[in-house]
Amino acid sequence: MAIKIFVTATNTNIGKTYTTLALMEEAAKQGLRPAAFKPIETGVINHQPADGTQLLTTMHRLNPSAKEVTIDDIVPFQFELPAAPYVAKGEQAIPFEPIIEKLKRVEEVCDILFIEGAGGLLVPIDERHFMIDLPKIFDAHTLLIAPSRLGSINDTLLSMEALQHREIDFTLAVNLYEDRESFSSITEPYYINAGVSYYLLPRDISHLMSKLSS
Repeated sequence: MAIKIFVTATNTNIGKTYTTLALMEEAAKQGLRPAAFKPIETGVINHQPADGTQLLTTMHRLNPSAKEVTIDDIVPFQFELPAAPYVAKGEQAIPFEPIIEKLKRVEEVCDILFIEGAGGLLVPIDERHFMIDLPKIFDAHTLLIAPSRLGSINDTLLSMEALQHREIDFTLAVNLYEDRESFSSITEPYYINAGVSYYLLPRDISHLMSKLSS
């Protein structure tokens, strides 16, 4: 069975797709057949999910075994409204059975499968489920992506606390794309002094990939 990694973040526009694409590239360098899966994507225009298309294109290029996989296989539910799935779906249901069936098909053609969530951990999917419920549903290890900007400590700690409260094992990675020059003096000192274990991206992408695949 493939290694499954659920890629989530402290909020939207933190770098989930960027990180997933980078990890797929690194996985291929380390001799693994990577694949990606995004169960729900909102803000889809003309039936062309932007994130899903990037993931599929990269998967086809890096993993010949996945050449028959289609966009509908890796993005089972697509909604036009750019909102949380709970809102974007309208009156439509989001049953998990077809999602799990398609995930299993993709899992058959890879060694490591990156499952990308939408938004942050407490983004609602339906009346009973949030994004934070997906790691246990999919039996996947969680990769939490945090930003490097001023003010990110609060969001990061809240997300970590939510995962710990639900006893979900996770790995933390900080995406160094905002406040690059000030991160080491403004934000990083707290993580170091508090003993928070994290990977810094893109610097530590190779080490992170090795950790996730071990």
